[in-house]
This record gives sequence, C-alpha cells and structure tokens, in this order.
Amino acid sequence: MQRKRYPKEYKDQLIKEALEIGNAIQVAKRHEINVKTLYRWISESKHKAWQHTKGDAKKTTVYVPSHQEFKQLEKENDKLKQILGEKDLEIAILRDLIKK
Repeated sequence: MQRKRYPKEYKDQLIKEALEIGNAIQVAKRHEINVKTLYRWISESKHKAWQHTKGDAKKTTVYVPSHQEFKQLEKENDKLKQILGEKDLEIAILRDLIKK
C-alpha cells in the first residue's frame, strides 16, 4: 500500500479546521482522508508548537492548598487509608477461606 503525500499547507488547513469546529471525524470525512491520519497530524502539530515555544512561557506554578484545604485532604487521605486497610483484610480473610 502506497502512502499519499499531502502538502504542508493542506495539512495545516485541515488541522486548523478540525480544531476550530472541534470534530476531526467530520473534517476527515469531508476531505476523504483517514481520521487516524488527521489525528496524527493534529498530535504532531501540537508537539511541534511546544518545541518552538519560548522557555519562560512553559513555566508552571505550584498549587499550595490553604490550611483548611490541607486539613480536609489529610482527613480524606486517612479515610482512604482506612478503607484500603479494611479491603486488604477482607481479601486476606477470603484467601484464607479459599485455602481451607
């Protein structure tokens, strides 16, 4: 099977159209190309854009929860640990029963 070659301008046009309307499947059908091909072009275009972005634009910030949020997260974490411990105990008991 021979692969078709598409000009960069054509690819860019279809990528832009797919992103604007938010439906790559519809764009692929309209232009009679494989939807996987269009998804690959979109993915590659996003990756290339990231490579050409200036370093300071890529900086991220750190989220620090407030004291109240932190306490709430600690409570939730403790509750989840307790549930996990209970489930581990249940599994151990069931395995013990199966052995007998």
